[in-house]
Amino acid sequence: MRTYLWPRRSFSRSLQYFSKRILRLKATPHAVAAGVSAGVFASFFPLGFHFVIAAVLCWVIAGNLVAAALGAVFFGNPLTFPLLWGASWETGKLILHEHLPKHGPPEHLGEMMHTLSFARLWHPVLEPMLIGAVPLGLVFGFVFYGITRWGMTVFREQRKRRMDERAQKARHGGREVPAE
Repeated sequence: MRTYLWPRRSFSRSLQYFSKRILRLKATPHAVAAGVSAGVFASFFPLGFHFVIAAVLCWVIAGNLVAAALGAVFFGNPLTFPLLWGASWETGKLILHEHLPKHGPPEHLGEMMHTLSFARLWHPVLEPMLIGAVPLGLVFGFVFYGITRWGMTVFREQRKRRMDERAQKARHGGREVPAE
């Protein structure tokens, strides 16, 4: 639990680790980017089942399932869930502006959460969160698709260039060869 809240080395090292894990996947740039975006999209939903949602979406858009799991874990974690779900709820309230009270959560939200009354939680809490999760998930999913696709393309071009340089160096007995 401690490493979720504060990583052993640093947050930048954890970000670097996740990005390297994603960049080194053996799949097309589209499949990896689609998988990451599916994981990000699924992270906005309040009822859990993020991996199930991401897996179904991956199947629909031909994404990579491992990338979806990494995207869901990286984007949807205990640190970000309050922000994601709060944003989903507020967006849902904006979309359903005429059906909800204007200020704050329902009065007896704590009691409803304690008894886990799904029927009583649906209209004031879950419905706006689910409706708000869709546009936010789509926007962030498209953003992360673009970032991941671009990153995969750049990473693979650099890797190919390094491999070509090593192969050329090996062919010439380990000495530097001037560029032609």
